[in-house]
Amino acid sequence: MIHVYTQKAQGETWIAKYRDRLPVFACVLGFTETGLIPGISAAGRTPEDRKYTACADAEFLYYGAEHQPKYPLPPLAAGASPVLISRAVVEALKIPVYLFNAGLPQLPAVPTIDLGGCPARCLSQGNAMELATVHHLLEQGLLWGSQLAANIQQGYLILSECVVGGTTTALAILTGLGIPAQGKVNSSHPVCNHEQKWALVQAGLEKMKESGIQGKTYSQFLIQNPKFYPERSRRAKIQNSLDPLQLVAAVGDPMQVVVAGMAIAASRSCGVLLAGGTQMLAVYALMNAIAQTYTLAWQPEEVVVGTTRWVAEDPTGGTVELALSLGNKDIIKGGETPPLLATQLSFTDSCYPQLQAYEQGFVKEGMGAGGSAIAAHLSLGWQQHQLLEAIEKQLERLSRFNNQ
Repeated sequence: MIHVYTQKAQGETWIAKYRDRLPVFACVLGFTETGLIPGISAAGRTPEDRKYTACADAEFLYYGAEHQPKYPLPPLAAGASPVLISRAVVEALKIPVYLFNAGLPQLPAVPTIDLGGCPARCLSQGNAMELATVHHLLEQGLLWGSQLAANIQQGYLILSECVVGGTTTALAILTGLGIPAQGKVNSSHPVCNHEQKWALVQAGLEKMKESGIQGKTYSQFLIQNPKFYPERSRRAKIQNSLDPLQLVAAVGDPMQVVVAGMAIAASRSCGVLLAGGTQMLAVYALMNAIAQTYTLAWQPEEVVVGTTRWVAEDPTGGTVELALSLGNKDIIKGGETPPLLATQLSFTDSCYPQLQAYEQGFVKEGMGAGGSAIAAHLSLGWQQHQLLEAIEKQLERLSRFNNQ
């Protein structure tokens, strides 16, 4: 039920190490105005719907189906929210769930840990966030990664996300790091809208260059802002490459840098499952760049990317090829190819058209759905029929509650 697509030996070693271990589930909620562009995402039928997708998914994940939500799950053109998968697993495993607000336009109606971030502007502006905010979010990620890992005994940390429009900011980060990602990221659409995404990314990166950001160095920032990294500012060396945090500030979203920091810190003492598709491949590349730029220790062998087969085998994307390119030393100095894992969960035999839509390419992933399914296989030993039954029960309960 778990297939390893890249770094097979390392991935299988990770699976063997954490089989029968209980995870902790963390989800980082963020927002980018990129997600409001018509047609950019199918995670909500209209731009207005997509403003509240993260809040709605978080509410369902935390409370379940029998709860009157402040933010109901948004209507989709087809399919059902992937949070149904995540909720089925965290409910069955009875594992701790931590929700982090990295930057949302409104407060969620669930207990969240506010990281003091803010929503990102559209990446096409080349000025998505203030650099000081990005540094603050990295510090928060490092802090919370350490804290979460400290409470994990021989288990692993699932790091998931909810950012509508996040595959487009992922494309921007990957491209900005020099990784050939054009035409390879995924989408909640059945056929990925590559041309629309690429046009936005080109515009954002061009604006970034015009603003002169590319000419600045991380060491100059450290010297000018010693409160962020006082020790490093005294020994900073001028670098010619772009600081990855400046790249995030220009064309990223608030989730990316938080999860990168969490994973870097947590990997030092426990396993880390980056639960997502090409968004988490971008986070992995960002982790490597941040660790090198800021001389931060981490353990790559403890980190895997876990998703669904709908993402890993998406014929309109290039997920496996993208994962392999992260380890190309000719492209990115010191690059690492992550083990890419995917649940083999299928909805072909489901009696619900909302779930069958996944087999037509809709939705695919989100809210740690793939990573949650992997956890069900690892920690519960669930096979296809058990996981499908649990997910269908979530949908049945939601339907009954909505029809009361």
